[in-house]
Formats: sequence, C-alpha cells, structure tokens
Amino acid sequence: MSTSKKPEPSAYLNAIANDNSLPIEQAALDLWLKDLQNPLRWGVRPLLQFIFAILLHLIWFFKRLPLPQFSAHQSLQKLICWFCTHFVSKEANLLILRHYATESNVLNFLAANSPASDIAPVQLYPKCIADMQQASFVEHDQQLFRLFGELGSWHHPPQPLPATKVSWQHWQPIDMAKFQLAEKRTQWLDFESAHALFMCLFCLLLTREQYRDAINGFNLDQSIAIRIGDLVGDSNLREMAYNKFPHYLVGPWNLGQRFLMHGFFTEQLYAYLEQRRLASNYPA
Repeated sequence: MSTSKKPEPSAYLNAIANDNSLPIEQAALDLWLKDLQNPLRWGVRPLLQFIFAILLHLIWFFKRLPLPQFSAHQSLQKLICWFCTHFVSKEANLLILRHYATESNVLNFLAANSPASDIAPVQLYPKCIADMQQASFVEHDQQLFRLFGELGSWHHPPQPLPATKVSWQHWQPIDMAKFQLAEKRTQWLDFESAHALFMCLFCLLLTREQYRDAINGFNLDQSIAIRIGDLVGDSNLREMAYNKFPHYLVGPWNLGQRFLMHGFFTEQLYAYLEQRRLASNYPA
C-alpha cells in the first residue's frame, strides 16, 4: 500500500526559509511559508482577485456618487470574525492576530520615545478571533491616525537616543502560545484569498471617507520608519516600507499587494525592535 508524501518545498521557498537578511521572527516566517504552500493560493486566489477587483472598483464608484453615506462597522466586523472562525486557515488567522500585536508594539514604541508626552498607548492585542469584535480593523486604523495626530509635527532629533534612554514601557513581546484558535475542517482559505473576499465588504460597509482613509493609512509606513530610524539612529529602516508618500492619496488599485506589504513591514520592524530590546536586557 503506497502512502502519499507531502511535496517538498521548492528551491526558492527553501531559499527564503533560510534568508534572514530582513528581520522577521521565525514563528511569522513559518506561518507565511505554510500559507504560501496552500494550493488554493495558486489556484483560487488569482480568480478571486480578478473578480473582486472589478467588483471593488464598481463599489468604489458607487460610494462616490452624491448619495447619503452609510456605515455598518459592527456588522462588518461580526461577519469577518464569523468568516475567519469557520473558513480562514489557522496560519492566516494567526498572521492576522500577529499583525495587531506587531503594529501596536511599533506604534507604542514610537509614542513612548517621542518628545510628545501623555500619549495613550495602543491597546489592541487580541488573542483570539472573538477579541476582534472590539479590537476591530476600523479601530486598528483609527488608533494609528489618533497617534499621529497626538504626536504632531516631527522634529528630527540631531542625535539618536542612547540605549539607556530608550523606553520599552508599553512593549508586549509576542507569545504564540497565548493565541487561542480552535481548528475546524472548513478552515482552508489562505491569507490573500481571504483578503480578496474582505476588501469589497470593507468598501461597501464603510463610508467613502472611512474606506479611503483606511487604504491610504498604509502609506504612513514610511513616516513610521523615518521617525523610529531617527530615534534609534538607523536611516536604513525606511527601506523596509513598501508603502510610501502619505500625501499622495490612492484608490483601491493594487490593494492586495499594498495590504500584504504593510503586514511584512510591521513584522520586520517589530522583529528589528525586539532584537534591540533583547540586546538591551530590558525585562519582558
């Protein structure tokens, strides 16, 4: 009786599995490599992205007509949580939960080490899908915009902060064991296919301004990298940001890639800062 063997990763996947040129935690890399080998990503995702990209632009046009605006934020988040619970793969769900934690940590590091004082830290650290009912994607965006508003204009410091002066006050290291996910047989959808399904719902169930702001919020990645680079004395950090130039507002074109690269950016910047925290012997 013959037994089927799991196909070996390709030569390229083996290469990136061993490439640590860019900082990324091994847990995140393992999740992403497994997601990349989901057969649906290569068979179903291109069709979904093609169909829903057309639908997205039609909804985008509809929302820009001179009609009353409507928003169903709570219904949107309930639908997303239900879909993630039943249909999105464990790897993709863990990557989503990690994204909340990586971005919250990055923003809290920026707030804690900026000249502005009395900035409330970001508290979005969901540990399960149900937590995203409150720690919603819209709230995730709004916390980013709030923080930038409270930080105000950035005055590039002439010197980086000494290591002893760097604050890790609100930093929460990611512990994969604390994420709570119950696996179901129906959870088969990869990360990018799930996003292709979600993006039209976001456009439909948010006001045009809310959605426009959300898809342009990615472009603040460059600003975050510049500011943190100033603080730690590493101008190379801005090279991590794929999404750039926040003053140039964009529409939904190429949204899937921009969303994914935003996720890579926060993972890489989090890993970079976590390495510095561990090197400083700051307690967890």
